[in-house]
Amino acid sequence: MSNPVPRFALPGLLMVGPAIPVSAANPDVQPEAKAAPVLRDGSRDFDFLHGRWTVHNRRLLKRLAGSKEWVEFESTDECQPLPGGIGNEGHYRTDHWPGYVGISLRFYDPQHQCWNIHWIDNRNAPGQLQPAVSGRFIHGVGLFEGDDEFGGKPIRVRFTWKVVDASHAQWEQAFSPDGGRTWETNWTMEFIRR
Repeated sequence: MSNPVPRFALPGLLMVGPAIPVSAANPDVQPEAKAAPVLRDGSRDFDFLHGRWTVHNRRLLKRLAGSKEWVEFESTDECQPLPGGIGNEGHYRTDHWPGYVGISLRFYDPQHQCWNIHWIDNRNAPGQLQPAVSGRFIHGVGLFEGDDEFGGKPIRVRFTWKVVDASHAQWEQAFSPDGGRTWETNWTMEFIRR
């Protein structure tokens, strides 16, 4: 009679069969595929932003330069849905830079269940959409990332949106010069509904 195959259990893990190690000696044995996360329809996740807002801005004076000096200023933002439920459009204005106008275009991709956010303004590369950041909301926090360039070098850009309540929201922007290993938050906004 042969020895029984040893069984083992980890906390929270029920073993129903023998443990078979995956090794170079046994290359045909592969770990079980993890189930893909179930995504939800997030097409209405930016509905909280529709309307008119007063925005308090804090922006690093110099980005990716080790700066600790922040500049604070006020702005306004108005957001409205786009036809057909494809997304929304936000108009950002501030007297901090006289005549400055920026537009956010947020499009929902139902196939991948994520948002793609584009930015364009009349100060930095007018007439050109900046590269998109993409992501989704999980538990009231939206994380959106994408590749861009700053000072002629490739960077990773991250937007974080937090819904505080029906009249308050927060946004922040961070840059990573090393592919996402480290991040520098360089702009924050506090939104108050008007």
